[in-house]
Amino acid sequence: MAWALKRQLLYIAIFIAFFAVVGFIMVYPHLKQVPTCTDGKQDGDETGVDCGGSCPLACASQMSPISILWARTFEVVPGRYNAVAYLDNHNKDAAVENITYKFRFADENNVYIGERDGSTYIPPSGSFAVFEPAINLGNSVPVYTTFTFTENPVWMQVPQTKIDQFKVLVSNIDLENEATNPTLSADVQNTSLFQIPKVSVVAILYDASGNAISASSTYLDVLQGQESTKINFTWDEPFSKNVVSEEIIPIFDIFSVKLE
Repeated sequence: MAWALKRQLLYIAIFIAFFAVVGFIMVYPHLKQVPTCTDGKQDGDETGVDCGGSCPLACASQMSPISILWARTFEVVPGRYNAVAYLDNHNKDAAVENITYKFRFADENNVYIGERDGSTYIPPSGSFAVFEPAINLGNSVPVYTTFTFTENPVWMQVPQTKIDQFKVLVSNIDLENEATNPTLSADVQNTSLFQIPKVSVVAILYDASGNAISASSTYLDVLQGQESTKINFTWDEPFSKNVVSEEIIPIFDIFSVKLE
């Protein structure tokens, strides 16, 4: 083989080797890329694409739908109403930080008379309520009330340890002046050591048949760690039926609770 040809082959070999090394250096990090929760692939310990496992996002396909047990409207004073939807989250370790909804109201002939939009969070595991106050429907009387979510929930995983730690307990429930101007009071306590902001508390009253006959709501800006405070609900008029039992439901966005 001529010396000139050998030199050309050597140059070609060096050229190929150089680009092979450069190409390997560029590709290698991608081959060894650490799995993330935003790479569009099911890798690492994920149970779906970028969800489950150690990812914050829960896999929607593995979540049970929210059960809407009932939705009703209660007259507060003539022409003004409160609306309540009673729901159940069957997912014990998943919650939704924000989701939009719609109440729809119809009269005795099932003719549309109004609606109310809003947004809420869905706490993990168990029953909760969505409350809309001071609904004015003019001279129309709502007989039928429906509640729907207007978007798909984005489920986020919540560690069971956090669920167990952050609880608001209710005690000393007392209903007075039922025949005139009813007043319901109770104590709510933050059992954790950390503050819980923006606590909504919904009260629902039931008759002897277990039917809801009225509801009200109050709001606490914050519950400090280990704090216990008294809350009150008032009505301007007596109820249509005797109250046999009361249910008070504290609701808060578990994602807003910070471990400090």
